[in-house]
Amino acid sequence: MDSRNIGICGIGTVTGYGWSRERFWDGLSVGKHAATLTGGYGANRDEAAWVASVSDAGNPVDGPSRFAKAMRAAAREAISDAEGRGWRPGRRVGLLHAVVLGEVDLWREFYLERNGNVRPREYLGLMPSTPMSTFMQEYGFHGPAMNVSAMCASGNAGLLTAKAWIDGGIVDDVVFVATDLSATPENVLHFVRLGVAAVDTEPTDVCRPFQEGSRGFGFGEASVSFVLSRSSERPYALALGGSMSHDGYHVTSVDPGLEQVRACFRDALDNAGVPASEVRYFNAHGPGTAQCDRAEATVLAEFFGEETGIYSVKPLVGHCQGAASAVEMAVAAMGYDRGYLPAPVAVSPGHPQLLSGRTPVGDGLTVKSSLGMGGHNSVVVLAPPA
Repeated sequence: MDSRNIGICGIGTVTGYGWSRERFWDGLSVGKHAATLTGGYGANRDEAAWVASVSDAGNPVDGPSRFAKAMRAAAREAISDAEGRGWRPGRRVGLLHAVVLGEVDLWREFYLERNGNVRPREYLGLMPSTPMSTFMQEYGFHGPAMNVSAMCASGNAGLLTAKAWIDGGIVDDVVFVATDLSATPENVLHFVRLGVAAVDTEPTDVCRPFQEGSRGFGFGEASVSFVLSRSSERPYALALGGSMSHDGYHVTSVDPGLEQVRACFRDALDNAGVPASEVRYFNAHGPGTAQCDRAEATVLAEFFGEETGIYSVKPLVGHCQGAASAVEMAVAAMGYDRGYLPAPVAVSPGHPQLLSGRTPVGDGLTVKSSLGMGGHNSVVVLAPPA
């Protein structure tokens, strides 16, 4: 591998499809969404919403919460996968964890059921440093370990931070994990009130990115991990570069002028050192909302040619909040490895460049965008392995 490139050398996933990378890919490939109709929402908790929740599985040794068990399971799978593809850890392995709302189940129990009356050891389990600390102990890693938080853009932000660590010589390798298991009734309720959560019909009908009739998304949960390194025999994909910016405009809305969104795409291509003409796949944020569809369709028209296809997997895996862009980046990386993209089948008239259904993957570049709530813009440029 070219010494200038950072490889995605291993992938691990825990999603609504199950506790493994293969279940994730198989679920996407058949085109069936991962959500189930779940009760407990609404003002009187008598309504339902479509949620692709992570099941309570994993290793009990990893702690009492789904969050800690999923985080460590995804990271372990990524490490095992990377080792099978020729990666050997260097002297300085760092850990980055992208998280917006951590240990939601335990904090919910702490406040609502136990009135803060827990043992010191249980209280320490609520701290965001605890699953990271125990993971570093398990593998004997001694590089830096820290959390990254940029709302829905946290996955992109984490990968670009990891690349900066490696490029700057701070570490040799990074285990990057993005975890969001926050789809509790209390949290989903407010998205129901905002009118963007799927409640009355299945997510693939409600969430139609870049198609007529789209009006929101189904919720999702996930923990996704990558091993990032320059030393791998068979990486899934190469991270060439990227950019992050902030609108500085509104707590939920995208700046309609799109000045910072455009700049983020322009800077990402410049940082990666590639022309827009080499981009063939636009892995969009694509939550199915009107403002995001407009923003990303505008960028597609202004920056890329007619040969660039756009897609979003949120209709299938759900909007996984703080883990969303990492879930979607895993799709792009595995697509290069498997030879196709499991794009959702279009259900209504849409953008002429929208990919629909299983799409063969060639040698072109991928741009992965994420427009996080509050104005967090991010773009990552990926390439197939050389």
